[in-house]
Amino acid sequence: MIATAKAKYIRGSARKSRLVIDQIRGLPVGRALEILEFSPKRAAHHVKECLKSAIANAQEKDTMVDPDDLVVSRATVDQGPAMKRIRPRAMGRAFRVKKRFNHITIELDSAAAEE
Repeated sequence: MIATAKAKYIRGSARKSRLVIDQIRGLPVGRALEILEFSPKRAAHHVKECLKSAIANAQEKDTMVDPDDLVVSRATVDQGPAMKRIRPRAMGRAFRVKKRFNHITIELDSAAAEE
């Protein structure tokens, strides 16, 4: 592991964000950024920002590292807390609405270590 980045308390369910994360796991960083740039999913923006942060962390940690040689070695999405809200319904009833959050973790490694 060369660098890691975490994005916490991101709005949206973890299940929907995992669809995006599964597309970039194991790919080179350049290819992963291209996929995230053109993905129609809302979670892709947050994943892309986290990936950019991981790239910056790798460059800050080791100035000799080339971003083109980095690979997304591990990418996970964990469920965060849920805000509980109430939606009024018919005849004075109330239904519970959960507004979910998730935590994104991305780890980068060098492509030479993967081979």
